[in-house]
Amino acid sequence: MLVLVFASLPIPAFAQTASDRAANSQPAGIDPTLLAKASAGDAASQVAVGEDYAAGKGIARDYKQAAAWYRKAAERGDVAGEMHLAALYRDGGGKYFARDMAQAAEWYRKAAEQGDVTAQGILGTLYSMGQGVPLSYPDAYYWLDLAAHVKGPNQEKYAANRQSIGTRITADDLADVQDRVEKWLAAHPR
Repeated sequence: MLVLVFASLPIPAFAQTASDRAANSQPAGIDPTLLAKASAGDAASQVAVGEDYAAGKGIARDYKQAAAWYRKAAERGDVAGEMHLAALYRDGGGKYFARDMAQAAEWYRKAAEQGDVTAQGILGTLYSMGQGVPLSYPDAYYWLDLAAHVKGPNQEKYAANRQSIGTRITADDLADVQDRVEKWLAAHPR
């Protein structure tokens, strides 16, 4: 009977194992309010929690957890979540998170289709090299042209890359791409 009495007493925090503490609490180092908002579905908070895991900010770096939180936001159509997830797939996380250029291109495409200029520029570059997508100079030109239409710090770079790619496509391809760009711009005023 004595064993039952001691078994029902609470274990002091200093005597708990790390797994016991983890099961009973939130990850150390992540702001509980932020984690609560992320768990409730707030996309910006989900991205922030993912960033904490990716950077190892106050917790052990964990690229799989970072990807899981980015994916929650990305699957809601959040551009920041899509971009972070794409970058993680593009760069990989060493032996802990495999590089996957096809996944990177897929998430960059989702952000690019929503008008993210950086995603458009990166997707154009991926098409120009055939990384994660089939090599396609017309598609590279298309995405780089969309990116070059937006004023910003990389506008000249996108325009220069577009012009370089333009030397590799036919006049018919160029006319088709320009039609696609005009249709996209008409449907997505910036």
